Amino acid sequence: MTSPLAPIVLETGQAGARLHEFTVIDVRTPGEYASGHLPGAVNIPLDHVRRALPELRHAAERGDLLVVCASGARSEKACSLLADEGVPAATLAGGTGAWASEGRDLQRPSARDSRAGWSMERQVRFTAGTVVLLGLALGLLVHPAFQLIAAGIAAGLVFSAVTDTCGMAVVLGKLPHNRPRPATLDAALAALRGR
Repeated sequence: MTSPLAPIVLETGQAGARLHEFTVIDVRTPGEYASGHLPGAVNIPLDHVRRALPELRHAAERGDLLVVCASGARSEKACSLLADEGVPAATLAGGTGAWASEGRDLQRPSARDSRAGWSMERQVRFTAGTVVLLGLALGLLVHPAFQLIAAGIAAGLVFSAVTDTCGMAVVLGKLPHNRPRPATLDAALAALRGR
């Protein structure tokens, strides 16, 4: 077994200056990817990185990998997973959000090639808010014990912030609208093979 590699973190300026040298892997959900991604990025959602490992290893043998997500958390996880497998990769500090906030261009697929969707952060905020309101309403209208639902969501949000993980995002990521279509994932893997 190979020894783990330390992931490299690049600032947007560093990544922008070398963007043409990288194979860019976007590990967000297909809906997030469709909302705008780094030029030339290939969408391999985080939970499909292991399946794409042979193609990612092959791409890394031909050039450097830059892994991106919305804020940098998921791309760091992907880089750690790749490092454990002996595949070197860099991550973009601040993710696509930092890239866009500096006024850098984002590519968007044409309307016929994309699925409209919300970012994972927006989906989590909506779901958490809805469950909290539901718990409070049921607590007022049915039985006060239902308020524990709201307390549970609040505790989960605190835990999520402290650990920089999000169980709700993991669950929401498994919903059909957040899953890549098999043909889309196969096309992304074929694009990696061709680079």
